[in-house]
Amino acid sequence: MRKTASAFSPLILINRKSSHPLHRQIYDSFRSAIVRRNLSSGQQIPSTRALASELGISRIPILTAFAQLLAEGYFESRVGAGTFVSRSLPHQSSRSAARTPPQNASRPRHLARASLQLPPYKRDPWVRRFGAFSVSQPALDAFPLKVWANLVARHSRNPLARSLEYGDPMGLKHLREVIAVYLRTSRGVHCDPQQIMIVSGSQQALDLSARVLLNPGDAVWVEEPGYWLARHVLMATGCRIAPVPVDAEGLDVAAGIKLCRTARAALVAPSHQYPLGVTMSASRRLQLLHWARQSGAWIIEDDYDSEFRYESQPIASLQGLDDTSRVIYIGTFSKVLFPSLRVGYLVIPSDLVDPFLAMRHSMDVSPPHLYQAVLADFLGEGHFSHHIRRMRALYSERRRILLAALQREFGSFLSIIGDMAGMHLAVTLPKDFNDCELALRATHESLWLWPLSPCYIHKPSQPGFILGYGSTTAGEIPRAVRHLHALIDASATL
Repeated sequence: MRKTASAFSPLILINRKSSHPLHRQIYDSFRSAIVRRNLSSGQQIPSTRALASELGISRIPILTAFAQLLAEGYFESRVGAGTFVSRSLPHQSSRSAARTPPQNASRPRHLARASLQLPPYKRDPWVRRFGAFSVSQPALDAFPLKVWANLVARHSRNPLARSLEYGDPMGLKHLREVIAVYLRTSRGVHCDPQQIMIVSGSQQALDLSARVLLNPGDAVWVEEPGYWLARHVLMATGCRIAPVPVDAEGLDVAAGIKLCRTARAALVAPSHQYPLGVTMSASRRLQLLHWARQSGAWIIEDDYDSEFRYESQPIASLQGLDDTSRVIYIGTFSKVLFPSLRVGYLVIPSDLVDPFLAMRHSMDVSPPHLYQAVLADFLGEGHFSHHIRRMRALYSERRRILLAALQREFGSFLSIIGDMAGMHLAVTLPKDFNDCELALRATHESLWLWPLSPCYIHKPSQPGFILGYGSTTAGEIPRAVRHLHALIDASATL
């Protein structure tokens, strides 16, 4: 049985000077709300006593209106439960159709030019699915949920009054302090808590950086191939995208200078490039910093999952090499803990803190308190470092099994890239394969293959797949690779 909606009080306008009696006004308000789908079938209606109190009138006109709505089938009464919108009426699903503007509307809708540059939102069928080989999905079954729940309960049981007020736009001080210790120790980042701003994930961090640092029309280097959603953020701020090729050493700085020497910024993931997974070499890092220093450009460093490295210790940040304060460092907990957490952070050069702070305050005032407080204790009490060590061992084992299975099933047919770190690797296909068609076909067989070609701006692009193994168990991986082999074989014979 479908659960009924709560008895929210609908908007009922009473005009005591109207020629229409009160019961008719109440009837018309309810009937209009139901026809327009503002009240859905099965939704509970407040009691006549509650409505009379809220409207400041007698119950008599309300009872009269209810009787008419019951008689006409808009309402139904259930003994001992109350009054509800009739379940025989069309359900809420038709609401979107009711709100569709007419095709012949005489007044055009004027939108910002930047918003029109973005492709329409769509959820590709292989996005955010659980199983082989979903990308950016951590092993949620291995997350220390009991520890996390206890910390949430600790901060929810007796919250301090100040935790219910607007917070610091920079974020909770205690959380910024433990993040600063973590970044200095584990990532080689030069920072103080005063430079750290808590944000809602890396997307907001990039959006904020673009708003502060860039003007419409400014050119920005992005990695080619690269993360499509990051490109959308830059497009939404009116920036010009300058795709710079990535090779085995990371972003090709010389190619970027030849393409667009005067770019105002470069967006890079030097520790673990997405989607190819390569690590930027020391030579390229120094070249990039030199270019930024000479041209007065900014470097936005996206360090989204560098905690997971398997053949060596985690690579130190690019920001740690920067001695001219040209790097804005972005980190997130969405990949290493769980995606819905939506907590990330920025490390801002000291002289830019004030403009970032002003822009942040204008966007959403301050980050919410609860998860900041929970996360501060999760880090400060050692749960985070323990979790990272466990996950590094778990993902390392899954990566080893995936590499062995790919080698066994495909040999040299597939080229494997970026298998040294993170929770995904990339494989490339021969040029005559259509990776998007294959990925779409695979979704019907519960195989979540992310095609590689849409990560490219320029054509021809390289077909292939991004294979995530974070949420794929060791037992599932060999079977999933055999499944992938059969799918590719079938496609080759068509």
